[in-house]
Amino acid sequence: MNNVRVRFAPSPTGALHIGGLRTALYNYLYARGNGGSFVLRIEDTDQKRYVAGAEAYIRESLEWAGITPDEGPEIGGNYGPYRQSERRDIYRKYTQHLVDSGHAYYAFDTEAELDQRREAEKAAGNHNFRYDASTRGDMRNGISLSKEETEKLVADGTPYVVRLRVDPGQMIHIQDIVRGDVAFRSEEVDDKVLMKADGLPTYHLANVVDDHLMEISHVIRGEEWLPSTALHVLLYRAFGWEKTMPAFAHLPLLLKPNGKGKLSKRDGQALGFPVFPLDWEGGEEKLDGFREAGFLPQAMINFLAFLGWNPGTEQEIFTLSELVEAFDLDRINKSGAQYDFEKAKWYNQQYLISTPDGELAPAVVEVFAAHGQKIDPEKASLIAGLLKERVHTLPEFYTQGRYFTERVGITDEKMARKKWKPAQRPVFEQLRQRLAEVTDWNATDIKSATVAFMEDTGLGFGAVLPVLRLAVSGTTNGPDAFAILATIGQEETLERLSQGFDAMDLL
Repeated sequence: MNNVRVRFAPSPTGALHIGGLRTALYNYLYARGNGGSFVLRIEDTDQKRYVAGAEAYIRESLEWAGITPDEGPEIGGNYGPYRQSERRDIYRKYTQHLVDSGHAYYAFDTEAELDQRREAEKAAGNHNFRYDASTRGDMRNGISLSKEETEKLVADGTPYVVRLRVDPGQMIHIQDIVRGDVAFRSEEVDDKVLMKADGLPTYHLANVVDDHLMEISHVIRGEEWLPSTALHVLLYRAFGWEKTMPAFAHLPLLLKPNGKGKLSKRDGQALGFPVFPLDWEGGEEKLDGFREAGFLPQAMINFLAFLGWNPGTEQEIFTLSELVEAFDLDRINKSGAQYDFEKAKWYNQQYLISTPDGELAPAVVEVFAAHGQKIDPEKASLIAGLLKERVHTLPEFYTQGRYFTERVGITDEKMARKKWKPAQRPVFEQLRQRLAEVTDWNATDIKSATVAFMEDTGLGFGAVLPVLRLAVSGTTNGPDAFAILATIGQEETLERLSQGFDAMDLL
């Protein structure tokens, strides 16, 4: 396919929701799979909702996820500027073109006048007042007023907005790649504001103008934008661009874990899982992110890819390059995708397991450091190898393996009382002595010394290993006991055995 150009166009109004990141991913995959370009465009014309730091957060999220734009702010390109706030003159030019051609008009109604009209409509039983062909003749605008009155109001500096003129009787057909033919009647579309009183465009105008000028070939976005597409098609018609307008593909909603309703940014905080790529803190708002929750970016990307798309095979684990090769818009589902956080954790575990221990070591070092525990990369690599099949997220390397660096005491007292008899202490002191005599401290030799002890005393693994584990790590759970001892070190193991025996004597 030639000249594929797609864009991800977020608004910097706060943290980037995971649904937005999925949209970016699908655009990226489609561009890469078709030799096209992936454009990042910042739609920041809504100054009332603009949040400082949000644009930087968006860029950092994409970078962490490995979704790299070809063009955009801080990158450049031949179609810039890529922030809408820097394109005001372009929007004014095209807005004036619509006014001059009769497809748009000035509207001078004040907020007070609009509110008064809404209240009057409510009193008459109409609770859905719309500014459209049926009402604009009664309002104060360039259609109801004479040309001379309109020009005088503009010349006098009277505040105004510019509205699209939507005439009834038109059929609007959209051939959506995901949903097939979608039809609207123009009577369903009101005379939307295109240019606000502050001189900035609304989303609808800027969106269409930018997609045209940036030669966007495919608009891949969330299902919530489907109703707006009728308005966008009317704008393409008004500009005379209908034959070159992009193809549309509207993605299914991300649903709550129970499948009832759209997944909101509040759901994550309420239900205890992240719905944002990175942590976000803005004002009093603190939101949890996948990165800080201990997810690898490639696992999160794999999880997101399957929220609305499937490859048509049984394969579930895909690298980013494999996703690029397999992704196709035709395999996007129409129905909403339930957000299954347990599945996200499963994906992360698969990626942890497949990652070499040495590559995981820096992350394990960082996890332990966050709890005030300093370990070297060699020990971190050993811990990674022992625990990665038992954990789902990076923080669990510490929560499940803190005994590698700390004396945690007896945490499973019930099991200790079951397995430990104070009368046996002299026998286990012999085991401690045997371990003290091991000259090469590794799991194999530790096991050999322990087996020799058991042969001499007639004790079995079921009697010895639980005691070893309890004394050293506080619990009978965990990876191979001899590997745990080898990782902890000989001197520390011997001290813990003495303290552990003392502690169990007191239970």
